Amino acid sequence: MSMLTMNDLRVGVAITHENEPYVVLWSDFMRTAMRKPVMRTKLRNLISGRVLELTFKPDDKIQEADLERGKASYLYLQNGEHYFMDQTTYDQFFLTTDQLGDQAKYLKEGTEVQVLNYEGRPVTIQIPKKLEYTVVEAPDAVKGDTATNTSKTVKLDNGLEIKAPMFIKQGEKILVNTETGDYSARSGE
Repeated sequence: MSMLTMNDLRVGVAITHENEPYVVLWSDFMRTAMRKPVMRTKLRNLISGRVLELTFKPDDKIQEADLERGKASYLYLQNGEHYFMDQTTYDQFFLTTDQLGDQAKYLKEGTEVQVLNYEGRPVTIQIPKKLEYTVVEAPDAVKGDTATNTSKTVKLDNGLEIKAPMFIKQGEKILVNTETGDYSARSGE
């Protein structure tokens, strides 16, 4: 396990705090005229899902969480529990919506994810930065709307609704940026 500095605390980095694994959800470097710089962070506990805010100073000792990575496939959602299958052992496991945070809304059957294990048990996943979805509902473009840079709300095959350009039609496959929730491109472009 390596030690990190406050400058290493970026979104997605996993650390150990009070003997439990946390992932950085948000970080902000602050420097004021008369004080030492600090890194403000928002962290999510990978076991309980609890979120806390911590501020780190330059001389703080921050331990990187010892996480093993593997691959898993998303199976289904049942009673707030998201079920996955480990692609190496074929074991099934679940993570709660609280443990997954915002990532949960991007999951659909068959999505391949990276699973992070802490002390031999799955604690969270990392989804790809871009995922493909099929548009299941898209209002028709009104003549004249396509000339400007307007958008419309479309519904995807996993139930998610996002803003997409007016030219996107029902049945098309599109890519969505899972970090921002924004339309990225037509699939295959």
